[in-house]
Amino acid sequence: MFTGLVVEMWDVDSLRPSGAGTTLVLKGGPVAREAEVGDSIAVNGVCLTVTAIDQGRLSFDASAETLRSTGLGKLRPGGKVNIEPSLRADGKLGGHFVTGHVDAVGRIRSINKDGETWTIEVSAPREVLRYLVDKGSVAVDGVSLTVVKVFDEHFSLVIIPHTAKITTIGAKKAGDEVNLEADIIGKYVFRFLNRGSDEQKDSVGSLTDVLKKSGFVT
Repeated sequence: MFTGLVVEMWDVDSLRPSGAGTTLVLKGGPVAREAEVGDSIAVNGVCLTVTAIDQGRLSFDASAETLRSTGLGKLRPGGKVNIEPSLRADGKLGGHFVTGHVDAVGRIRSINKDGETWTIEVSAPREVLRYLVDKGSVAVDGVSLTVVKVFDEHFSLVIIPHTAKITTIGAKKAGDEVNLEADIIGKYVFRFLNRGSDEQKDSVGSLTDVLKKSGFVT
């Protein structure tokens, strides 16, 4: 379990084919020095297990399914990734509950700077958008962010300078892909309120629609 509060950015050292998957090697910072083989670490929002440590370089094995369903397969040496170690039982929850299980890959539609902040619009598939609500939470490349507005095919975010500085979000541009994970609490609420319904049918609306029908919001 993670919180979506990125603590470091690490450099991509190499990607090596490993069976049907890939071994991802990252150059770590202070968090790497405390890591041990077997630890779970969120890499751009994807929960991965440390498989080897060698002089500040940490290795992670990513399966073919992980590469297919996330943006990790498009990483290249020299790039940077967002890093968050798993939440300790006595740790502080400052973001929101993030599982590290990416729902889908989205694409940045536009980035507009307004003073010191950025407004970002992200295209996302229905399986993500249906769980989002205005002012709710979403993890974008592992970063816990607040949804400003949900539209039919995308959602918008506002990024403050601090977030832009300490995560890879500040270096993104229109057209870039990002890993998306909807708030797990929203998923449970959606499923509970739709119990007995086929969630895959188009007749089942978004979480906002479900909450309205149930009288939780107007």
